[in-house]
Amino acid sequence: MPEQLFPWMQLIGRILFSMMFIGSGMMRLFKLNDMAAYAQTRGAPAPKAATVVTGLIMLVGGVLVLLGWHRFIGAGLIAIVVLLTAFTLHGFWKETDPVVKQNEMSHFLKDLALCGAALLVAVYAGIEWPMSLGG
Repeated sequence: MPEQLFPWMQLIGRILFSMMFIGSGMMRLFKLNDMAAYAQTRGAPAPKAATVVTGLIMLVGGVLVLLGWHRFIGAGLIAIVVLLTAFTLHGFWKETDPVVKQNEMSHFLKDLALCGAALLVAVYAGIEWPMSLGG
């Protein structure tokens, strides 16, 4: 019985995982000035360009994983961008205010967890995915 649920669990997991990156990518592009201003306050280099590039990478990576098409590339793009985001925007070790430090540490750890999940998606990209475009 549980084996019959696996294809649906894989599809639902893929949808939920991808929604994070598709939504974040769209937000970066639709609210470019606000997101670039935030990136600038966190010390990101070339904040407007970085916001556009990371938004596009998240959007493309999320769609590829969602569709199950070129999923190794999609998951790889996601892993790279969240790892870079963790170290560039969420440097909790630089903070002195304990509340800000804790918040940034939470974001840092979330990004590391998402990077790990993306790497797992990439590892399993070589096997057949149910209800996907394949590739």
